[in-house]
Amino acid sequence: MGFQMQPYRVQAMLKQGHKHLSGLDEAVLKNIDACKQLSVITRTSLGPNGMNKMVINHLDKLFVTNDAATIVNELEVQHPAAKILVLAGKAQQEEIGDGANLTISFAGELLQNAEELIRMGLHPSEIISGYSKAINKDGLVEEGSDKMDVRNEEQVISRIKSSVASKQFGQQDILCPLIADACIQVCPKNPANINVDNVRVAKLLGGGVAVFASGVDTSATEMKGTVLIHSAEQLENYAKTEEAKIEELINAVADSGAKVIVSGGAVREMALHFCERYKLMVLKINSKFELRRFCRTTGAVVILKLGQPNPDDLGYVDSVSVEEIGGVRVLSNIYAHLPVSIVKNEEGGNSVCTVLLRGSTDIILDDLERAVDDGAMCRDNHIVPGAAATEIELARKLKEFSLKETGLDQYAIAKFAESFEVVPKP
Repeated sequence: MGFQMQPYRVQAMLKQGHKHLSGLDEAVLKNIDACKQLSVITRTSLGPNGMNKMVINHLDKLFVTNDAATIVNELEVQHPAAKILVLAGKAQQEEIGDGANLTISFAGELLQNAEELIRMGLHPSEIISGYSKAINKDGLVEEGSDKMDVRNEEQVISRIKSSVASKQFGQQDILCPLIADACIQVCPKNPANINVDNVRVAKLLGGGVAVFASGVDTSATEMKGTVLIHSAEQLENYAKTEEAKIEELINAVADSGAKVIVSGGAVREMALHFCERYKLMVLKINSKFELRRFCRTTGAVVILKLGQPNPDDLGYVDSVSVEEIGGVRVLSNIYAHLPVSIVKNEEGGNSVCTVLLRGSTDIILDDLERAVDDGAMCRDNHIVPGAAATEIELARKLKEFSLKETGLDQYAIAKFAESFEVVPKP
């Protein structure tokens, strides 16, 4: 008969199936490893050259973004230690408006260096003491840090540009003046009391162009068939069925948000009738080379047969018009580019300001909205040099400080300084 050991101490208080971890190898290092794995996920999205991540949440909604706050929020992290990093990133995002990725990546680097110190033989309490000394070191922030005039549009643009560029690199020159204008309009007499919720973001999906290569008509079958009609009633019902099918297809195109249909083939008169009913502009381009050039200009994807296009297949144009020059109709005034935002003050005063975003897909609009939110939430008017210059200077000062210490704390301070190098690392 085997002897079964009864649970004792902590195990006796926990329900059956629990898992109790203790000691350096089981508890401390495993917690550090969980936090490191989370920081590795977000680190490759750090900075203007950061890569986008594709995240599908529990509702099967797709997110394509390099915004760390969105990534860790949709990942639904369950590990207790890693959750602390998630909460730190959220706190940074809510308080400052940006820097969630830096917070998580820097914390992960601190823990990785702490793991090296633990394996060298230092106790966690000694590492905590060294890290605390590094944080509280006097003279790390330069005196007389530059401040900005929050009502000077040029100064505001220069301050928010790095934050917006980290989300929408290449679009910061378009977005920053709009965000700055909106923020200045809603800024109260005391800038510290600004309510960023007064900068409202409105998103409009559509304004797109659908390109069909085979023409605007119902698709024909590969086999020929014969339909025998014996009465006028059968003929009328056959025509109604065909008419309903074409209307269904045109309605599906209109529901996708498209405003312009470009056909590479024939446009049936019945289809043209329903395009007029649903307020769709129809253009016919017979040359496949011209059709290809049009798609490059608008960013559209050629669709083989008539039907409801996916949002990613739609192109985008600001304006399309047909002019007659010398007796020849010419397609002109096509202004196509990435989604452009405009600012509109709905109340006529300084209480609320709206930034209107228009794009062809929800993913683009969501990413633009996050960029606007980050730019609008830059509350502190102090600035520091960018491009990792500040982090390198902090690392240099702390390294010099660690050499002056005589106890075991000096190793922790040196590792704290080394952690700042996570920003300039490739």
